[in-house]
Order: sequence, then structure tokens, then C-alpha cells
Amino acid sequence: MGRRIGVRDPRTGRTDETLACADAAEVRAAAARARAAQPSWLALGVTGRVAALRAFRDALAERAGPMVAALVRDTGRLPVSRLEVDSVLASLDRWCGRAPDLLADAGTVPTSMPGIALRQGPLPYPLAGVISPWNFPLLLAMIDAVPGLLAGSAVMIKPSEITPRFASVLRDCVATVPRLDGVLTVIDGDGATGAAVVDTADLICFTGSVRTGRAVGAAAAARFIPAFLELGGKDPAIVCEDADLDRAAQAVLYGGTVNTGHSCMSIERVYVAEPVFAEFVDLLVGRARKVGLAYPEAADGELGPVISAAQVGIIEEQLADAAARGASVRCGGEIRTLGGGAYLEPTVLTGVDHTMKVMREETFGPVLPVMPFADADEAVALANDSEYGLSAAVFAATTEAALAVGERLEAGGISVNDASLTGFVQDGEKNAFKASGLGGSRMGAASIRRFQRQRSFLIRSPEDKAPWWFD
Repeated sequence: MGRRIGVRDPRTGRTDETLACADAAEVRAAAARARAAQPSWLALGVTGRVAALRAFRDALAERAGPMVAALVRDTGRLPVSRLEVDSVLASLDRWCGRAPDLLADAGTVPTSMPGIALRQGPLPYPLAGVISPWNFPLLLAMIDAVPGLLAGSAVMIKPSEITPRFASVLRDCVATVPRLDGVLTVIDGDGATGAAVVDTADLICFTGSVRTGRAVGAAAAARFIPAFLELGGKDPAIVCEDADLDRAAQAVLYGGTVNTGHSCMSIERVYVAEPVFAEFVDLLVGRARKVGLAYPEAADGELGPVISAAQVGIIEEQLADAAARGASVRCGGEIRTLGGGAYLEPTVLTGVDHTMKVMREETFGPVLPVMPFADADEAVALANDSEYGLSAAVFAATTEAALAVGERLEAGGISVNDASLTGFVQDGEKNAFKASGLGGSRMGAASIRRFQRQRSFLIRSPEDKAPWWFD
């Protein structure tokens, strides 16, 4: 590992340590070790794999304190780091509980052709590569790794070089479970290391930007391997005239600013019925002004610093573009440097339209542009006027009224009378629409099946001679 890069602390803005990046040869060596260990992992059966992952879950629970501390250093935020660890523990419990039924052998069954029986023989891809992003470093590494492991694959995780500190704690957890030795690998590095993972794995799961996702998809296609891409979002929220406005304002604020807006499913566009537009904006701004910054200590408020230095420039560019085109800042609106970190209070914009970058490009920050609509047709047209289609939210007086609007939206996960529920409820299968992603659902039962190739054994009894063969 001769190449090293600096790692920035988002709370201080200082590069205070370095990361050794694995090169292509080191990735190949790790992959060879994983492939060698995978047959024994598969031979454990689902019961054995569940037992190993339950032990891993216990190891993570025992190291929750160090893991949270590492995530705080990576991201600068405390409450969400605690939530991230708790979510992974809950996910391990859920998957370990469901996997035996989802992976149960269905046995041999008759077919539509007399005398021919069918036996399904799923076979996992030997090595799954997982390239995870910086916004939820642990959660979005494990969201693909856990179902892949349960399916019987070995998994290699390459975390973001922006938030790599949690990886050492994750390796400590893996080291306590001998059966995971070689099967779950965490490898450090930057984009070049990630490219080597794509060049080595049998299947790739990538979470990140559309630009990088396109490159990952192209590289995977060249190798004829599956690529499951969870990319950017520009999620709309539609607030109908008859909605509970205070409830909607609360949900939209949370959905747009939690984790400093660093989420692909963040609410980044808000469309409100004209008769209640002013009232809704007042409620939203009133609530937004009560949200505090996590400064000077990480536990002091709800919003941590902007994690990525590059994201600071993107947010500033969008705010400047909106202002130049006539948008009004109702609260927030200025990134401040505090203790070396970059902080932005919840920002509400009005006077916006679809000519502005803030309404068309992913912001990935706590910015809520709010725009009125005349009727449901206009609301749907505005919400669908985007290259993205990850998720959305609809607020109305009744479930039926909200669903009538939501069913017309081009997005994979629709929250009804709430926002960003797909981050908490992972039972339902959903796909990313448009440029927001590609491949099977990473949620619900389909998630685990992504890691399996399906084989069919078509069986005729040895005593039953085929009637049409040449005699």
C-alpha cells in the first residue's frame, strides 16, 4: 500500500490523518482469499450463516460505543451516528429472522409437463463487491453486505475514502467471528481501489452519485456482471390543500434536513397547493428556525457539518444561482465556517422555479425550496419533471386522496402523510426510477435474491422413457 491520501475531519476542516489505498494487486489478493473461503461459507447452510451473523451482530453491539465514536469522527454528527448503529443491529435481527424462510429449499415439484419434475437450485455469486458512500458509512455498507452474506456470497466492502475511520471497528467485529474470516473483507481506498473491486467481483453493489454510478455500470457491463446501482435523488413532496399542514411541515422539515440533508431520499423539492402555500411556508420556517447546529459539540444540536468539502461548493453554487434568478431566502441560506467546519442552518427558499439548479440538481444539503401549484395535475407534472425518481412524499386529508396523487408519481418509494419512510421501513420492494438507479430492489425479499443465480433441474424418472426420442 504505497499510495496514501489525506482524510479530513468535517468538524475542524483539517486533514488530520492519512489512508493507505489498496492497489489492484492487493484487491485481487483479497478477492482470491474471499473466493477460497466462500465454498465453506456456502456449505454452512442458511442456519450456519445466520448463526455467524448473529455472532457478528453481538460483536457490533458490544462495540457500539467505539463505532459511534468513529462515525462521529467521520461525519461530525452524533444522534444520526447512534441511529445508524441501531439501524444496522435491527437490520441484522430482521434478516437473520427472515433468511431461513426466504432461502428454504422448496424441494421437487411437478411441472406442467407430465412426467417431468422441477427442482430449483439457486447458486450465489461467489464474490459480491460493495462500494459504499460517505453519508451513512456503516448503514449503506451493510445494507447490501448482510443479504449477500446470508445468500451465501463472500462480500468485499470498499468504504468511501471521505469517511473511512469506522472501517477499523468493523474489522474488529469481523475478527471476533472465525467463520467470517476471509468471507467479509473491508478494504480501504479511493476511486481507483473501487474500480479494482468492480474489475474483480462477480457482482457489484454501488451507492453514490449518478456520474460515478454510470461509470460503475459501464465497467460492470463490459465484464458481463450484474450491477445494482443506488444513485442520486431529488425527492419531491406534494402538500395538498386539505392536508394537515403542521404535520406536513414537521415531516418535510425532518425529511429534508435530517443528517444535514445528506441522503439520497432527502426531500429536496416541495410543492404546495396555492390556497395554503403562505400558511405552510410560515409553519415550515417557524419549525426550521428551532433546529440547532451541532456546534461547538456534536451533541449540541440536530444538524452536523457538511461532511464532504466538495459538497460545500455544490450547495453554495445552487444557493447563488437561486438568488440570482430571484429566489427569496426565508431562513438559513448561508454556509458558515465554525471551528473549521462548514455548517448550514435549515434553509427555506420561495420564489423558485424549474430553471434553477436548486430545483433540478441534487443538493445533498438541508435546503428546502418551496413552490406553489394550482391543481393535482400541475403538482404531478412538476414532481415528475426530473431526471431522478428515487422516492417521494404526498400529504392529504385521507389516505385515498394521497394515494390518488402518489400513484401518478414516477418514483420507487412513496411516503403517504409522512416523509422518507423508506429509510426506516425496509420490508417493501422498490426500484429506483430514471437516473436514480438500476437493478433489483435492495429492500424486501428481493434483496437477498439479487445475490443468487437461479438454476432449474428438470427431472424425468429413470424408469420413464421419453416418448418422442428416436428409437
